[in-house]
Amino acid sequence: MSGAASTGRRVGPERFRARVLEASSFAELAREIERTESDPEGVGIMTRKARIFPVRLEEVPLKAAPLLKQEMLATGADSAHARGIADHSAEKSAVVLLGTWGQYRRVVPKLARQPFQLKAIGEAIDLALRRYTSHAPRTVRGVHRSVEVGGETRVMGVVNVTPDSFSDGGQFLDPERAIAHARTLIDEGADILDLGAESTRPGAEPVPAEEEWRRLGPVVEALGKDSTVPLSVDTRSPEVAERAIAAGADLINDVGGLRDPAMRRAVARLGAPAIVMHMRGTPATMQSDTTYRDVRAEVYDALARSTELALADGVRPEQLLIDPGLGFGKNAEQNVEILAHAGEFRCLGYPVVLGASRKSFLGSLLGGVGVQERQEAGVAAAVVAALHGVDIVRTHDVRATVRGLAVADAVRLAGGRLSAESEWSGLPSTE
Repeated sequence: MSGAASTGRRVGPERFRARVLEASSFAELAREIERTESDPEGVGIMTRKARIFPVRLEEVPLKAAPLLKQEMLATGADSAHARGIADHSAEKSAVVLLGTWGQYRRVVPKLARQPFQLKAIGEAIDLALRRYTSHAPRTVRGVHRSVEVGGETRVMGVVNVTPDSFSDGGQFLDPERAIAHARTLIDEGADILDLGAESTRPGAEPVPAEEEWRRLGPVVEALGKDSTVPLSVDTRSPEVAERAIAAGADLINDVGGLRDPAMRRAVARLGAPAIVMHMRGTPATMQSDTTYRDVRAEVYDALARSTELALADGVRPEQLLIDPGLGFGKNAEQNVEILAHAGEFRCLGYPVVLGASRKSFLGSLLGGVGVQERQEAGVAAAVVAALHGVDIVRTHDVRATVRGLAVADAVRLAGGRLSAESEWSGLPSTE
């Protein structure tokens, strides 16, 4: 015997150098297990057990909730639902599942054979997990130009051709200045340009379509001829959307979330990609009601409903992108909560766009600083969004954001995220 054992001294906990591993993907988990020189076959088996995925379901029926919990418990996983399920005082419940890859892989096929809508619940679980873990590149095909998402975070540069936008109103109202600014943003690294001629700041009144196009038209027409990046048009007007696409724009950014049936029909007819954003009310009224029971759940549900309406009106799923709408009908605390959980919106299955640049909640976090003093906070928000898997960040400060994202993407991609096809191979298809 030798060392501490031979002298009778107690071995302290520090001897074992215990540390909690930060591993955000199966690839990282597998590497950590491989470093123990574990059996190669065992690496695959243990990797599937090493990460819990909490999955939330809405409106699970009374009879389905206890059966779902039973199936989860049978695999060593668990499920939480309302207390009223036990005494039948609740007709339905939100449910949070807690399971590993391997546990879900065993549960989903079992649910397919159960009554009380459990087959559909299993399909919903499967879809959410596939969409959340998928980072496979996909192309957003604009009418004239396209952009690939799913790898490096893409930067959308803002060009406001307005007299009253909260950040840069009046600076680029002259078409020539707006065009020059747009080209500067491309030189700074913008992957997409977002051109808008109607302010959507809190309290802003709508602009007639003819006036909106009078401001916007010369800029779209000039850039449409030679822009090297896709052009997005920030508008709620179907008429402006149609004229912009005809003039050379590629996609529509609708802060109204395609709630106007005429806009949905226009997007379907044009075949243009559309960003569906969440906003309560209109820019004039949106900050009058920021009360939510559960802001993330309600925004998620609203985006799901908006995209379902779009699909029903003929918009193809590959045309849609979603934006949870930071600053649009939310207070500062709610904006921070959405930003901190932005990756959840990936479960809807569409590329996620997020715009925090220069917004008032950033000023609040910095003690009330003005619009022009929020650049660093905007870059930090873009970095947070990127680390949560957001595909496109919208910003006024392109150069600084591009540089910040170079670091964020290097860190995120170093995690070795795998595509859903790799992470979820073997999970039975429910299609």
